Amino acid sequence: MSKITGRASEEIRGSLYDDLRTSESARKMQQRVCGPVVAMSFNFMLAVGIILTNKMVMGKIGFNFPIFLTLIHYIVAWMLMAILKAFSWIPISPPSKSTPFSSLFALGVVMAFANGLANTSLQHNSVGFYQMAKIAVTPTIVVSEFILLKKTISYNKVLALTLVSVGVAVATVTDLEFNLFGACIAIAWIVPSAINKILWSDLQQQSNWTAMALMWKTTPVTIFFLVALMPWLDPPGVLSFPWDLHNTLAILSSAALGFLLQWSGALALGATSATAHVILGQFKTCIILLGGYLLFNSDPGVLSLCGALAALCGMSVYTSLSLKESRENAAKAPQSQASSLSKPKSDVEDDLEKADTKSVSNTE
Repeated sequence: MSKITGRASEEIRGSLYDDLRTSESARKMQQRVCGPVVAMSFNFMLAVGIILTNKMVMGKIGFNFPIFLTLIHYIVAWMLMAILKAFSWIPISPPSKSTPFSSLFALGVVMAFANGLANTSLQHNSVGFYQMAKIAVTPTIVVSEFILLKKTISYNKVLALTLVSVGVAVATVTDLEFNLFGACIAIAWIVPSAINKILWSDLQQQSNWTAMALMWKTTPVTIFFLVALMPWLDPPGVLSFPWDLHNTLAILSSAALGFLLQWSGALALGATSATAHVILGQFKTCIILLGGYLLFNSDPGVLSLCGALAALCGMSVYTSLSLKESRENAAKAPQSQASSLSKPKSDVEDDLEKADTKSVSNTE
């Protein structure tokens, strides 16, 4: 019995190794295991968890160094990935010819700016102004995808996204306190955040990258640029912070959740699109607002509740349109494949066949 169990475990390990040995098979395995629903649900739960953890770290503990906190997140993520790499559990990367180093370098740079500036914006802006900046990411992604990738969306989707953005604005933007430095940080964050999501989605869907392999390649670049950002955006005094056991464990817990959140976000971007990932973040905001009203008797106001419901309606319409397009594309794929197989032969192919027939008859 033990021999059978041992042989079965060896076969499982062997099949897993085969799946991770090439970038294409690893990408297909990721698609099988983490479809859009699984990836986005995983990302949604982790996003809520890290919000609560970071509130404790930056609020109760008083760790007011957002860039350094982001740096700790990426250092812990790189160490965890190094352990996975030692056990050959990180899928192999695609050939270097298929993805130029400049693309990976650009992704690492925009990740540093997107995540570092997001935490800095949250520290220096009110929640309302921060939310307004997040809403601006959606049209920025649409415009950037059109400029960079020539990607367009339907008129109905534009209407749905408009309804979502207006609904989230009405639901959450109640304290637009203006701060010049905070406003500059928020505006500077919008474009890197949009480009970050676009690159994550495009590299996985077009170049056979898996989320973990892409994280392994780009994290060192991100760490380098976060170190460069620290003197400019973080306040002094990080060395004088009380690094006792309780504070250190809280910060490391935030870092572990940050690693899982980054991975789940990459999975979601690989399974869906940059715009869908932004919609997921706005869905989380509305659910938290409505959940507080239904479960904890909070009173956000009638206007905020109406805005949240309008945003959820817009998200439902956008999801329905996306699913409809996915079904249509899936139906078109077999037809195009069948038409290519049944395509008439070219004149060159006819000449080759005649030449083969003639040579056979001569030998006879």
